[in-house]
This record gives sequence, C-alpha cells and structure tokens, in this order.
Amino acid sequence: MSSLGAWAWPGKAADGRQVAHILLAHRLGRTSHDTLGAIETRMRHLAEILGGLARAQESVPDIQGTLVTIGPRALLKFPGARWGLRLPTHPQWTRLAQDSGRAALIIGLDPLTQSADAVRLDAYLDAALAADRLLFGFAHTA
Repeated sequence: MSSLGAWAWPGKAADGRQVAHILLAHRLGRTSHDTLGAIETRMRHLAEILGGLARAQESVPDIQGTLVTIGPRALLKFPGARWGLRLPTHPQWTRLAQDSGRAALIIGLDPLTQSADAVRLDAYLDAALAADRLLFGFAHTA
C-alpha cells in the first residue's frame, strides 16, 4: 500500500449532509511498471477488494472496508488485511466521521502526487469527475 496516497477532508454529500471524505489515489509512477494502465488496474482491483464501488451516476454502496477512529487518528481497514491505511486527518474530520458513523470513500483511477494541495486536489477531483474516473462508496466506522 506504499503506492497509495490518501487525502481526507470534511464536506457535503450529494444529499447535502456533512460527511467526512477520503480520497485514495495511486502516487505518481515510481517505477517503469507504473504505467497509467497498470495504475488504473490496481485501483480497480482495490475497489473490487472493498466490495465494488459505484460510478458517479450510480447509487453509492457501503464498502466492506472499515473506518477505525482512535482519538484524532483514523485507519481504513481492508477486508482480510492485518493492518490498515493510516489517513491524514484533522480533529474536525475525525469528529464528523465518528458522529455520522461513516465517511465517503473516493477512489481515483488516475495518479496524483502525494504533495497535492487543496487547489490541486480540487482540480484533480473536477477533472476526474468530468471524465468518469472516480469510484464511490461509504466506509462505516467500527
């Protein structure tokens, strides 16, 4: 999972309610094997492991992964994995996830640099949404 980048922020769901968001995207190619096609295949495989995620125009499913919050920290646990992916969180985000019992999980099919700031992240999300390159699900807290 070292090739995964993770971003977390509070925002609104499609229904207008506040929800914690998580974006998982592959980091930019670190080796010659990290072609765009290989990255997309890995991200789609991750979506399958989580039970299948939906495209933007589909109904958003609950995923099989679990969001674990411990104090201000959060982990996304994958089915069958011993360890979870530590998420970059803020106390406001963690409180929102704990209070609502869920977080919106977004998987990007295209790579994104781990150092992406809010402006670059918004541009990535806008472009990926327009190109139907995002998959969605809801992770529930343990």
